[in-house]
Amino acid sequence: MHCFVVGDIHGCLTELRYLLEGLPLESGDRLVFLGDYVDRGPDSKGVVSYLIELQKNPSYDSIFLKGNHEDMFLSYLGLPGQHADMFLINGGKVTLESYGLSTNTNPKELVAQIPPPHLDFYQDLRNYYVAEPFLCVHAGVHPMKSLEEQTESEMFWIRNQFIYRSHMLPYVVLFGHTPQSDVFYDLPYKIGLDTGLVYGNKLTCLEIEEKVLYQIHRGKKQIKQTPIQKKWDAMSAVVAP
Repeated sequence: MHCFVVGDIHGCLTELRYLLEGLPLESGDRLVFLGDYVDRGPDSKGVVSYLIELQKNPSYDSIFLKGNHEDMFLSYLGLPGQHADMFLINGGKVTLESYGLSTNTNPKELVAQIPPPHLDFYQDLRNYYVAEPFLCVHAGVHPMKSLEEQTESEMFWIRNQFIYRSHMLPYVVLFGHTPQSDVFYDLPYKIGLDTGLVYGNKLTCLEIEEKVLYQIHRGKKQIKQTPIQKKWDAMSAVVAP
């Protein structure tokens, strides 16, 4: 079995489709998505519809994590979540438009206009996923807390406090949330897979068994495949004191 971990998508359906159709997927493989399916990009509704169909495919085990943007959207709709007030200013307007909805509508009235399978998708998202020796989470973890002590706010929003410090967990943390020009490596502690697709850069997927990156640039069809086992081994061998 292979496990493919996919970074932030943000409404960019075309690149998502090309990437997944180009992966060497086999029956029994696992796909893990790090969250932020919506906001900023052109087709948030289309992305979620595509992922819901993928979820129905019995050939693959699909794992969907919650990002801060899904959490804001749920909160805006009056459902359990946080920071409803930040939804529209963080790209939420285009998400509503993808559903044919307006910001002039009372947010609580919008719930009835979101397709029920989409509401189920948003509400069923996981906070994290463990695939030993990896921990997949949207934003990261508090570096001085156990996994059980992590808060949703930390897992959805944390940035520099996590990125620039070593953590105490027995995992390599695979995370998104903070866009980088390319994959961010801090082995053996963490790898950042948000490579800024919605900002014109690229969508990144890491196959964690054979250590291979699959990347597609915004507006392109071709997938770049990069083995990183040697880089992985070299960086993991150098552990900061």
